[in-house]
Amino acid sequence: QAIARAVAELIPVNQTVLLNGGTTCREVASVLKGKRLSVVTNSVPIAAILWADLVTEVTLIGGYVYPRTGVALGPMAVGQLETLNATQLILSCAGLTEDGAFNANQMMVEVERKMMDVADEVILAVDHTKLGMRSVAKLCDLAEADVIVTDSGADDAARAWLDGRARRVIYAGDGEP
Repeated sequence: QAIARAVAELIPVNQTVLLNGGTTCREVASVLKGKRLSVVTNSVPIAAILWADLVTEVTLIGGYVYPRTGVALGPMAVGQLETLNATQLILSCAGLTEDGAFNANQMMVEVERKMMDVADEVILAVDHTKLGMRSVAKLCDLAEADVIVTDSGADDAARAWLDGRARRVIYAGDGEP
């Protein structure tokens, strides 16, 4: 929730925001609900959070729906993204190391890479339990994310490599009671 609040503070009103799926991005969607935005997502659960909110416009990207996360993947999703532009992309990942961000399968990474291509700014939201972890497919190098938002649970070693390699890092919850 601290990560979601910190990410939401980075999103000005009246923007087009791409929002990827996963538990962290679902938390972000909950915080963004009621904010005047145009949200484009490939996540059925995120669209379900936002669709009835009359202030937030929602565009749902289609394709093969991956059953574990409810996100649309594959060539149809990539093709739809090719026609879009967004001010910001908010995405998460399965793991983050000094070598970059990783996700659970290549189809996810293909859609996420296309999302990165059509967004002006990339915000990577990842909780501290994923720091130092790898997964099946590499998504990007740390420097490809404009902002990395993690939580105050990041240990000193993780903070050292994040601060040394990332463009900007926000430790959500630092200094909060």
